[in-house]
Amino acid sequence: MTLMTKPGVEPLRVEPDAIEEAAKLLYIRACKILPDDIKAGFARLDASETDGTARTILATMIENIGVAERMDNLLCQDTGIPIFNVLVGRNVQVDGWALKAAIARGTARATREHPLRSSVVHPITRRNEHTSCGERVPVINIDFTDVERELRIEMIPKGSGSENGSFLQMLIPADGVAAVKRFVVDRVIQAGGKVCPPTIVGVGIGGTSDLCMHLAKIAATRPLGSRCADAEGAKLEAELSEAVNSLGIGPQGLGGDSTAFAVHVETAATHITMNPVAVNIQCHSARRASATFTPDGVAIGF
Repeated sequence: MTLMTKPGVEPLRVEPDAIEEAAKLLYIRACKILPDDIKAGFARLDASETDGTARTILATMIENIGVAERMDNLLCQDTGIPIFNVLVGRNVQVDGWALKAAIARGTARATREHPLRSSVVHPITRRNEHTSCGERVPVINIDFTDVERELRIEMIPKGSGSENGSFLQMLIPADGVAAVKRFVVDRVIQAGGKVCPPTIVGVGIGGTSDLCMHLAKIAATRPLGSRCADAEGAKLEAELSEAVNSLGIGPQGLGGDSTAFAVHVETAATHITMNPVAVNIQCHSARRASATFTPDGVAIGF
């Protein structure tokens, strides 16, 4: 794909080989190193937790993070479904089909060369190709930004423990925001300890059924400390975060104050006769990594 170029300005050209190498490195990095915002989230929960058992569990989780980094090992044996979010800026030149193929090659190389456990199987035969790839996997989401000459690739390995904590309800608009709150809290209770809390609870509101689920995953994988761009969504984030952490589910579902790092909300316009709401939960090993391509080179981070 080639976005509109400015006269006299050389576009940023991103070659497939560079994308492939980045995809490989990001998958491995995401599985080994937890982002700084999640580490800070653990520190906040540890400082405020009042339950003794919960504090012990949090201490074990924090030690696991440190051991993984010191030993250059995985944070969790579940390397997840590989998800790549691609943001293409202005004045960027990239072959879209080649980008898709390069990400798949990089994913397969990470799985075989590291090696990582492949968690991806055929949905009917359950056959595992041991590449972390398959039909329509890796999942690749492409969007666009107004940043000049920049292409950003974010990699998120989504484990099945948290991905199984996914829910959708087509609410009646007349039920209002109270129905949204009730649905979210009820789903967190239903998930309990199966989603490896403390979690990030992602909530999507509005759009269509498929967009709403996508919004919930965007919310679940947002950095801690970020806020919903919509004022009403940001208000709901604060209210739901307080409500969820008053449930007493706690780390690994064994009781305590630390059920979630946060509840994140993303919104979209919807139809006058419906109000979809979706929940997607991210486990305490909230992994992600990113590569940003600019004319100065490639920067690897979170």
